[in-house]
Amino acid sequence: MHGAGNDYVYVDARGLEADWPALAAAMSDRHTGIGSDGLILARESHHADVKMTMFNADGSEGMMCGNGIRCLVSFAVEQGIAPRERSPVIVETASGDKTVTPVWEDGVMTRARVDMGEPSVAVEDVPVDAPGYAMLMDYPLEIDGETIRISCVSMGNPHAVAFIRTPVDSYPLHEVGPKVERHPMFPERVNFEIVNILDQGHVRARVWERGSGLTEACGTGACAIVAIGRLRRLTRGDVTVSLPGGDLSIEWPGEGGIIMEGPIAKVFDGDWPS
Repeated sequence: MHGAGNDYVYVDARGLEADWPALAAAMSDRHTGIGSDGLILARESHHADVKMTMFNADGSEGMMCGNGIRCLVSFAVEQGIAPRERSPVIVETASGDKTVTPVWEDGVMTRARVDMGEPSVAVEDVPVDAPGYAMLMDYPLEIDGETIRISCVSMGNPHAVAFIRTPVDSYPLHEVGPKVERHPMFPERVNFEIVNILDQGHVRARVWERGSGLTEACGTGACAIVAIGRLRRLTRGDVTVSLPGGDLSIEWPGEGGIIMEGPIAKVFDGDWPS
């Protein structure tokens, strides 16, 4: 399944045990596996409708995935894990419970709205190793003698956002992204977003996702962009974030949870030999 091109393999893992990190890496390989940005498991929850556990393409475990959680709810309903009539669906994640409201068209769940929670710019929440700073806004990060001005925020996972004038399509993100991701100031690594502002309600972006690399879209990344844009008065409360894989609609008035809406698409079913 994919949400705006951000693709994951989904497994009904209730009652199953496996070496999930190794399986995620094997499945995600685009040459010898299925090919994906990672693996997402639907598991039993003691208090929510379903529990999401996610692994990046390199096998590292992630905290949250905005595009992935939309597709997970569709998968959970299809598999009978969550009742079809449930709205919203409560999903347990490593970064807390999230509410997902399905959007149905002709009996098919084609989109969903997700309360992604409240962003935090506190350096200890991101986290960022930046002694003397309470937050990092428009901070000059040095990479190979070049200065990248980043702003950092947590959406349950860490993000560094850079608003740039160079068109995002021509920016060498494949070279710069891994250096930002693994910079020593980010003890848990970081997702890196580059952004062009088209107007206050529309931005274009690309994302280097920690553990997965270049990705067609990133839900938490889109939310991070809008949070920083709003706090820096570069964007307004409702913003369309255009990513290589499609558009995400993000709403944030400046406080409370960020609301993200985006598409859901199923690509195929299959069996993985054990």
